[in-house]
Amino acid sequence: MKKNKAEIDTFLNLEEQGWTTVIKPKNKLFEVDFKEIWRYRDLISLFIKRNIIVQYKQTILGPAWYVVQPALTVIMYMIVFGGIAGIPTDGVPRPLFYLAGTCMWQYFADCLNKTSNTFVDNAGIFGKVYFPRLVVPISNVLSNLLRFGIQFGFFVLIYIIYVLVGQTTAHLNWYALLFPVLLLLLAGLALGFGIIFSSLTTKYRDLQVLLSFLVQLWMYATPIVYPLSQTGSMKFLGVPVHTFMCLNPVTPLIETFKYGTMSCGAFVGWRWLIYSFIFMLLVLGIGILIFNKVQKSFMDTV
Repeated sequence: MKKNKAEIDTFLNLEEQGWTTVIKPKNKLFEVDFKEIWRYRDLISLFIKRNIIVQYKQTILGPAWYVVQPALTVIMYMIVFGGIAGIPTDGVPRPLFYLAGTCMWQYFADCLNKTSNTFVDNAGIFGKVYFPRLVVPISNVLSNLLRFGIQFGFFVLIYIIYVLVGQTTAHLNWYALLFPVLLLLLAGLALGFGIIFSSLTTKYRDLQVLLSFLVQLWMYATPIVYPLSQTGSMKFLGVPVHTFMCLNPVTPLIETFKYGTMSCGAFVGWRWLIYSFIFMLLVLGIGILIFNKVQKSFMDTV
């Protein structure tokens, strides 16, 4: 009680002197000061602008790479997986099918890779200025929304062209209304995994190499270049491959997006979407826990 009274008196004295912010160690590892993060919203917007400008500052095409990259990726998928391997796409035109999965996956991968370098890339700033450290990973997730928005617009354009020329039976259904929720869950997963790896890479730098390798493998474990329906009745260790695929928390999100926008395949089911939501909350919780612990002493090891 005396301790609380002393803290209140100290704060009042500082406030009388014109100080409005008191920097003190966190008492709980899981503590997140959302009000403080909101007060630094201007800094978040500055980091967002920095991320966008720096990425393509001295390039010839600039933001046009946001469209060129997925376009070239889709062409490669059409040649390798559609042409050589002959993998079907549930009756949906291959460019449309590949682009739907690519724009969703690219957003997740970009957020994860960028956030995983939070401490290493910003060590110079963290060592000189105080601000809530979660501001940086949050700004990474938000800045990538611009890239996603442009790529999603490219997907919509290709979609409209195919519909107008009558070369596709793809059509929207009411599951497309879940799109904002799917994007939010995807961002939450990327943020959670990203801050976990960013916390661990302050001490173990080789995890950065491991992460880039894992992201590549993770993509092939997610139905991006093939439909989930192709797993059919296949089993692995007596368990349907479909179940193994859906245990990947990204799979239900991308499959629901494809089903809602193009009505291809079948809806994965609400239980798998709930599973992805719970998984996202768990990963975010663990990430914040480790992040808060590491940020106290990361300058000694980074």
